[in-house]
Amino acid sequence: MHFDYHSQNNYFNYYDGIGVKSTEYQILAPEQSQEEQPGKEYLMYPLPIFDNPSYQGSGKLKGKVAIITGADSGLGRAAAVAFVKEGASVVIPYYNEHEDAEYTKQYIERLGGQCLLLSGDIASQNFCKDIVDKTLHTFGKIDILVNNAGVQYQQDTLLNISEEQFDRTMKVNIYGMFYLTKAALPYLQAGSSIINLTSVTTFYGDPQLIDYVTTKGAIVGFTRALARNLALKNIRVNAIAPGFFWTPLQPACWVKEKIPSLGSNSAMARGANPYELAPTFVFLASDDSSYMTGQVIHNNGGEVMG
Repeated sequence: MHFDYHSQNNYFNYYDGIGVKSTEYQILAPEQSQEEQPGKEYLMYPLPIFDNPSYQGSGKLKGKVAIITGADSGLGRAAAVAFVKEGASVVIPYYNEHEDAEYTKQYIERLGGQCLLLSGDIASQNFCKDIVDKTLHTFGKIDILVNNAGVQYQQDTLLNISEEQFDRTMKVNIYGMFYLTKAALPYLQAGSSIINLTSVTTFYGDPQLIDYVTTKGAIVGFTRALARNLALKNIRVNAIAPGFFWTPLQPACWVKEKIPSLGSNSAMARGANPYELAPTFVFLASDDSSYMTGQVIHNNGGEVMG
């Protein structure tokens, strides 16, 4: 049977192994998986939609310079494209997804924007320092820092989480954020914005992502404490807690059978494409959120409320 995975009409009863739920959900993608974290976008089917053609920038970030980790694909790519449409130049540190990164750079340049790609491991303090140095050398300043890069691994029980996996999750999701923010902070001026990516899983405690949820909970605390620490310097620090978005992290994490039902637990009974989060990044990066700091914005289709 063939399905149009972009159709608003692809709703199916959700069988969770216990029984068919009363709600129905929209399938964004069929079963698929990838072997390596954090995943490659060009291998996904269907490809995520990262740009909304109807989104027209209005100069909200004109002349700004933004570092967006992991923006070779997924939510970071959507943020980068929206930032460029608003007049910013972007620096994209990424791991080893060279094909995705080059496509993102070419896309941004076709929009008339500037994009600097930097490949390396965000868990390395030296790489984080290198990101800041090369950003300053190329653009002369830093206005916006988006800590987006992360990894997640599905495990059914705590007993299956190896020391190596736990260490890697911590190093990428927390240490990388700490290293890069610390390296960039001396160069952030009043009016600058730091945006951290936490997750909806933090707020309901996904039982198969224990180490990932731990790091994302730590990010909430890091955001709130740093926000208070920097408030009088007029440097704002906020977080976004996305629900299920169709990004490479999903097929690189979950068993393939789970992919079609991801997002089914939200009130809107669907997951989302990355372009749907892009305006939130712009809001937090721009003066539109000038009186907002230490907050977590929930974009999850109503999966967690309150």
